[in-house]
Amino acid sequence: MGIDELTRISALIRADVLKMTTAAGSGHPGGSMSSADIMTALFFGGLLRHDPKDPGWEGRDRFILSKGHVAPVLYSVLARAGYFPLNELGTLRQLGSRLQGHPDRLKLPGIEMSTGSLGQGLSIAAGLAYALKNDPSHQGYVPRVVALLGDGECQEGQVWEASMFSSFKGLDNLIAIVDNNGLQIDGRINEVCDPEDLASKFSSFNWKVVQVDGHDIEALLDVLTEAFAGLAKTPTMVIAHTIKSKGVSFMEDLAVWHGKSLGLDQLALALDELSVGYPGLLPEEDWQ
Repeated sequence: MGIDELTRISALIRADVLKMTTAAGSGHPGGSMSSADIMTALFFGGLLRHDPKDPGWEGRDRFILSKGHVAPVLYSVLARAGYFPLNELGTLRQLGSRLQGHPDRLKLPGIEMSTGSLGQGLSIAAGLAYALKNDPSHQGYVPRVVALLGDGECQEGQVWEASMFSSFKGLDNLIAIVDNNGLQIDGRINEVCDPEDLASKFSSFNWKVVQVDGHDIEALLDVLTEAFAGLAKTPTMVIAHTIKSKGVSFMEDLAVWHGKSLGLDQLALALDELSVGYPGLLPEEDWQ
């Protein structure tokens, strides 16, 4: 896909996130929207090897959503990639729904691991990467494991234990991405419990560290393509500088939208803004 089409898909994903969380009356739109371009690049930019028709394919790359509270963005991506019907997005957080508040690997195809408790995802990803790297059945191409973390999540000690293990074991098939939007539920991360400078910290653990504009899909593709090549002989950390709730001006860079849904009037305004430049972005036949 070209950059224009990927950008349109990213706008669709943001619209899905807002529609889902508004219908549910709860959820986490802010971090879902800040990571929408990252997720678009991974799943629709030709990076992740995956097959919606065969979710358990042994040769697939694995994606771990470490910051599991932004499940809406993952659900949107999986639905639009063909893992389950698009209209199921409207059931987010409803009783009996497969789309729970945090991803459940026993409920939905395409979910590699149930996540939610922050700090655990990188350890899970490291274990997977280690197992895949040492599995003799993977001849030639060793599946990549990608973990998406939040910057506030990097306040958790388990992140650094996993970082030490990953570099020590030479897990060049492990790629971590930090959605570095500078905010968490209680406010700015540098005022709550500052984990910065993340780049120098991960470098000190012998990771290859790359920084990128997390809303520049072309730049993301360039950086991630190199990471997927596995030439560094060490794990790669991509620090993606993003804006919380990116795409809707009255929501951007505000901690209040970390875990708060829009009202119906606000949703209409937000969808109008997301649709600018994309005629027919939300067609009649799209899910409601």
